[in-house]
Amino acid sequence: MKEGKLIESKEQQGKLWAGLNHPDGIIGDLDAVLFGIPYDGGVSFRGGAAKGPQSVREITYTISRTTEHLESLEGFKVRDLGDFTGSSRDEIFQDVRDLVKVLVKEKQFFTMIGGDHSTTIPVLQGIDEALNDEFGIIHIDAHLDLCEEMEGDSLSHGSTHRRALDLESISGLKNIFFIGIRSIEDQEYEFLKGKEPQIVTAYQLNQIGVEMTLEKLHKAMKAYRWVYLTIDIDALDPGFAPGTGTPQFGGLNSRQLLDLLMGIFSLPVIGFDVVEIAPDLDPSNTASFAGRKIVTECWGHHWRKKRSDRHGRGS
Repeated sequence: MKEGKLIESKEQQGKLWAGLNHPDGIIGDLDAVLFGIPYDGGVSFRGGAAKGPQSVREITYTISRTTEHLESLEGFKVRDLGDFTGSSRDEIFQDVRDLVKVLVKEKQFFTMIGGDHSTTIPVLQGIDEALNDEFGIIHIDAHLDLCEEMEGDSLSHGSTHRRALDLESISGLKNIFFIGIRSIEDQEYEFLKGKEPQIVTAYQLNQIGVEMTLEKLHKAMKAYRWVYLTIDIDALDPGFAPGTGTPQFGGLNSRQLLDLLMGIFSLPVIGFDVVEIAPDLDPSNTASFAGRKIVTECWGHHWRKKRSDRHGRGS
C-alpha cells in the first residue's frame, strides 16, 4: 500500500489536527485515517481545488480538541497519511483505490480531502473492490454529478456518480441519495427522464426542514450495511463558502449542513470526503474553515457513535 506525502516536518505532523495526529499509528487501530488528493484536473470551469487539502491542514494547529456540542476529542487518534500525487491521474487514482481497498477491509474509518469532485471516483472504486455487497452513497452538493462526460472527460468532476453507477456494488440510482441540489446539466436532465432519483433539493430542504430530510434519507439508506458520504463544499450557499470553482446561489446554510451531518452519522458511515475547496478564490479562506469544521464535527459524530456501540456491547 502506497502512502501519501506530508510537507510538514515530523514535529509539525504531531501538532496537526489539534494534536490528534499520530504519524506512526497503525491502520485498523486508529479512530480515523485522513489523506488528501490535491488534484483538480477534472474541473470544467475554475480550478484551484488542488490546494484544498493543504489549506485545510494549515488551520488545524491551533484549534481546540472539542466539537460544537462541547465534547472533547481528547483520545481520538488520527493518522494523516498526507497527499497523493503522481505523474498522471491514472497513477494517483490507482494509488487511492489501493489504499481505500485496504482501509475498508481493515474496517478503518477514513476521511479524504480533495481536490475536485473527480477525486471521489477512485475512493468509490476502492470501496467497491473491498466489498462483496451493495453500499449506499450520500451526496451533498449543489450538482448531481451524473454527466456521462464533460468536455470529453468521463472522469470529470461532473461525472462522479455516473461512474458510481458503473460499480458492481451499486445496482442503480436507489443506492444514491442527493441533498442540496439546485443545478442540472442538459445531459443529466435527459439521463434522468423516466427514472426516480432520490433527491432533496436545496429548495425542498428549506421547505421541509432537516428533520424530514433525514427521515427520507434514513428510509433510503436503511438497506445498506455500509454508507459513504461525499460533501462538495458548494452545497453551502456561496455566502458561507465562496472559495469553490462552481458556486451556486441559494444553497444550504451552515446550520442546516451541520445538523444534517449529525443525523447522517447514525447510519453506518465508513468514510467521508470534503471536496472542491479552492482557497485562492476566497481571500478570507472561509471555505477552508468550513471544510475544517466539517471534518472535525464528523469525527466527533463518528467517535460518539463508536463509544456508544462499545458501551452497548458491554465492553
